[in-house]
Amino acid sequence: MHFANSLEPAGLIQHFLRHPPEGFEPVATTHGQPGFYMDFNLFTTADPGTLKRLAALPASGLLQRLLTWRTLFFGTTVSEYLPTVPDVAPDTLVKSMLTTWRRASRLLIIKDIPEASPLLPTSESAAACALTAACKNTGFTLVAGQALAYVDIDFQDTDDYLSRLSSVRRKDIRRKLRVRGELQIEVIRTGSERLNDKSFLNEIYGLYLEVYAQSEIHFDKLSADFFTSVLQDETLDGHLFLYYANEKLIGFNLCLIHNGMLIDKYVGFHYPDARDFNLYFVSWMENLSFAASRQLSHYVAGWTDPEIKAYLGAKFTFTQHAVYVRNPLLRRILSRFSKLFEHDKAWFEEMQR
Repeated sequence: MHFANSLEPAGLIQHFLRHPPEGFEPVATTHGQPGFYMDFNLFTTADPGTLKRLAALPASGLLQRLLTWRTLFFGTTVSEYLPTVPDVAPDTLVKSMLTTWRRASRLLIIKDIPEASPLLPTSESAAACALTAACKNTGFTLVAGQALAYVDIDFQDTDDYLSRLSSVRRKDIRRKLRVRGELQIEVIRTGSERLNDKSFLNEIYGLYLEVYAQSEIHFDKLSADFFTSVLQDETLDGHLFLYYANEKLIGFNLCLIHNGMLIDKYVGFHYPDARDFNLYFVSWMENLSFAASRQLSHYVAGWTDPEIKAYLGAKFTFTQHAVYVRNPLLRRILSRFSKLFEHDKAWFEEMQR
């Protein structure tokens, strides 16, 4: 099935629906709009100061449980934007999602609606804007989403790219890249014979789990079956970058090529080796070099770590979440305090001053 607003191939969303993250229950509207139920902590995306204050409260564990609600999300956690069913009017889409929900949970969230994205065709951006308006008109509260990082591939090579950064950043990044010569880098395609090796797949998944374990936000834990199905799917045009030090695998980065863009999807690092070899910086430059060599239009670097991505030269575009709370009183409270959940937007606005 084809989806609008999708920076990734539709096959990735099908893998998500067949092998959902831990605790997720996939669902779809009569039009085929994908979504999922999960138990959602309301303060998952709150700003760090709010989270710190909550953790310091007496009986904070009990409070966290009270703040965890059964929630229906429309969208996926494997797509950068809300994938929508094409040729369905925005008002109809919203009504079908509300009908599917039928107030069966305390909360309904339509996640990651694009906001004037430079990564989408004009027609899809206009449709996303109309969907946002339809949500607002139906009583949803709009909350700013995370910062999606991307880079225009308008340079010849990484030296050209680095020349556009400040001299201080350029010097620092080049210093961090000196370890590149000590690494062995291999790139293999999804669907290759090597990815039928179960022990190798387990090694890849173990690196993903290391990153998951050290992440501050735990929203979706992808399954080993999901990774296996994705890595063995040659139709995704996926490229698995493998990083070795002293013949030991210390990291991977899975990227997909779709609509002329390189989409950075998943990473796995072995610590502390990944930090010792500045793998974040090295992999960033490898991806840019790969995208330039393929004459792609953009490198889409994902949602997390916007500060370091800004340092590395990324631009940003945002989404909006449309939130519908069943209880009218709580709906008014959310509308009043929604700024607490817009950490990335506040960071970006501060950076622009």
